[in-house]
Amino acid sequence: MNADGAAFEPCDWLSREDDFLAPYAMRTGGSRGRKHAEVPHPYRTLYQRDRDRIVHSTAFRRLMHKTQVLVNQPGDYHRTRLTHTLEVAQIARTIARRLGLNEDLTEAVALLHDLGHPPFGHAGETALDEAMRAHGGYEHNRHGLRLVEFLEYRYPDFPGLNLSWEVLESQAMHSKRPEAPEVKPYLDVGQPLLEAQVVDASDSLAYDCHDVDDALSVGLITLDDLANEPFWQGALEQARTEHPRLKAEQLQPTVVRKLIDWQVVDLLETTSRNLHAEKIRAVEDVRRCPRLLVTPGAEVKRLKTGLEVFLHERVYRHYRVMRMAHKGQRILREMFEEFRSRPNSLPTRYRRRAEAVGLELTVCDYLAGMTDRFAQDEYLRLFQPASFV
Repeated sequence: MNADGAAFEPCDWLSREDDFLAPYAMRTGGSRGRKHAEVPHPYRTLYQRDRDRIVHSTAFRRLMHKTQVLVNQPGDYHRTRLTHTLEVAQIARTIARRLGLNEDLTEAVALLHDLGHPPFGHAGETALDEAMRAHGGYEHNRHGLRLVEFLEYRYPDFPGLNLSWEVLESQAMHSKRPEAPEVKPYLDVGQPLLEAQVVDASDSLAYDCHDVDDALSVGLITLDDLANEPFWQGALEQARTEHPRLKAEQLQPTVVRKLIDWQVVDLLETTSRNLHAEKIRAVEDVRRCPRLLVTPGAEVKRLKTGLEVFLHERVYRHYRVMRMAHKGQRILREMFEEFRSRPNSLPTRYRRRAEAVGLELTVCDYLAGMTDRFAQDEYLRLFQPASFV
């Protein structure tokens, strides 16, 4: 009931969307719907419900203890998959709002994009892909689809989260394996929606900036190491111009903020020019366009590429990162072989699932769902005689 004691009226979101969405934005009324039909909610749109379902999922909560570059340990201050996901969603919503796109769809796609990551970041993904090579391989984008279509059990009427077609399609289009059975049904529509393109650009933008920030914070690199990095130096110059009395302890967060803002502004301006140049007037125009529309300008793209080269050489190949990557891969490889050769060591519900979908896929699902900490603890339970089982 409202403040006057009257019952709330269902909100006509579909008609309101035309008041604030651009012609090329995805509208709720244009959705291909859900695999399992549901009664519409009186107060939330299709995409708002998608967003909420992802946030309340078990897999989303586990992102808190999954990392990107460094393993999550008590006392660490670097980002996790969860904080990265929230930062991507914030950046993507800002861009979507300015372009007149569907913010709710954008946010749902952003919150889903890293849901399928295993423990130990990309090193863990490589280990599982190698272990599953004879059984279809492993890729986090595909596993994200598997999570929300089959593995999450929160509703009595269907498996998974029963997300809308557009959210699932956007996730599928990130996959590097278009022939995969989980992915292929979603790839007959042309180019990704603008909302999905915004998330992809925001993910790349956030990843680079935050990896530099984390690398500085944990001592993998120093500010002196960035003295010849053009993108960082450009942002540093902006920061000092705007804040001549910038204190040393404020320098790093200020420059990182400038790096993000610089890219967001450039992305908005370049995308607006692209939309105008390609005469984009509707979603169908986006689908038929021969190129992606949400892209950085040439200069920022050049600077961004240079920063990524720096990260690969100085951060991702740092001996501390490489040690943990190899350690994480060993943990996953040895547990995969242990569970495959001794399936009775699996938890009961996974043994039951193995009878339905196969042992290797079940073991992969179990390992992929682990957090960094749980994987290390489970490894000790399996192989350390002194550990409790």
